[in-house]
Amino acid sequence: MIEARGLTHEYPDGTTALRDATVAIEAGERVAVIGANGSGKSTLQLVLGGLVEPTAGAVEYFGETADAEAVRDRLGVLLQDPDDYLFNTTVREDIEYGPAQLGMSRRTATQRVAHLAAELGLESLLDRPPFRLSGGEKQRAAVASVLAFEPEVLLLDEPFGAVDAGYRERILDLVTGHEGTVVLFTPSVDVVPEIADRVLVVGQEGSIAADGSVRDVLTDTTLLRENGLRPPATVQLFEGILDADDVPLTVSDARAHLLDETR
Repeated sequence: MIEARGLTHEYPDGTTALRDATVAIEAGERVAVIGANGSGKSTLQLVLGGLVEPTAGAVEYFGETADAEAVRDRLGVLLQDPDDYLFNTTVREDIEYGPAQLGMSRRTATQRVAHLAAELGLESLLDRPPFRLSGGEKQRAAVASVLAFEPEVLLLDEPFGAVDAGYRERILDLVTGHEGTVVLFTPSVDVVPEIADRVLVVGQEGSIAADGSVRDVLTDTTLLRENGLRPPATVQLFEGILDADDVPLTVSDARAHLLDETR
């Protein structure tokens, strides 16, 4: 779906955010890109999403083109700041924007707005201007907007950051239910096992420090700590007690393990 080779990106102030990063995302994959704050993972999202031109290297989309604009309707790029995504007069218009650009019928667009508004608690906010929303409301509206046109690839930078626990679960369900490819960029390792089957670690110098399965990466506590990341809470809890193959990666799995041990 997306193949990037030798990506390097330097900002005008001389900061190098990416160094020779090579990434291949296959159709249908669920990939988490993790890294400490400032590691370059958000820059990697911008480059893969075709919003920033790399200083060196190249990106190819769907085995067809290096021009992201030619496949813009197949890419859903949600930036970390929802203000970068919400630009219409009302929340309703923002959610309708993607379907309208794809020429979908008014009926289909209305149905998608209604469905996503119900899922994300936006029904009473649809006719409100985005600038009058709270941070969490903006986050939910931005997620609805990127999901509304059902892109083949979702590139999401921390979509749970400003929402409370209840809406976090709703967003998680919507993202995991997406029928295309999902790439999640996040500094939070605890959410990774719930959404991904593969993990890329962006090192603190902007290179790809690791690429592997969720279990292999998240149980490698040395790798995570060397790259400025805290291992998942469950991994820390069972570190040194269980073998890496047996360590629970989610709270629900940890609870089930502890219940089994007490029987």
